[in-house]
Amino acid sequence: MNAVLKSLSEDEYVLIRKTKKKQLAELDEERLIKLHTRVRRARDKHVTNYRQAGAAKVAKKGGRGAARPANKHNAAKAEAFEAALARVSRQLGAVAKRSAAELKDARLAAAAGNSAKPSSAGKGQGKVISAGKDRVDATRKSSGRKKYEASSKAAGKRRQAKKDNR
Repeated sequence: MNAVLKSLSEDEYVLIRKTKKKQLAELDEERLIKLHTRVRRARDKHVTNYRQAGAAKVAKKGGRGAARPANKHNAAKAEAFEAALARVSRQLGAVAKRSAAELKDARLAAAAGNSAKPSSAGKGQGKVISAGKDRVDATRKSSGRKKYEASSKAAGKRRQAKKDNR
């Protein structure tokens, strides 16, 4: 692994170093997402290089098994970036989970705070007073729903026609 890290370009090496635990712990969710994107692109680049170089060597070597040892360096680079991507993904998942839990707690607290307040209309019947639009069943207007209903009507008409022909 050290030999592979030494063979990386300066930018690639810095990118790999940014995926170490200590550096990842300092990043917030947005910066983790950006880092995840950069590492994924680098991984994809090296995987592509590995596959293309391997495919080119198959014709020269006479088979995939014989061509594999000649492509070890590209495979090792791809593996290094795959491991880096896994570290970033793991950290991003943990941060996102923590963020979602905090958001959920904040929303529940806000909802609990709102329900404790008396309504401005003074009705006190436990109904939600909203200035929003009336609730209407929008599924009736969807194209899928129209197709489903048309299919049902057609099937009913076919059944009725079959009975009428008896």
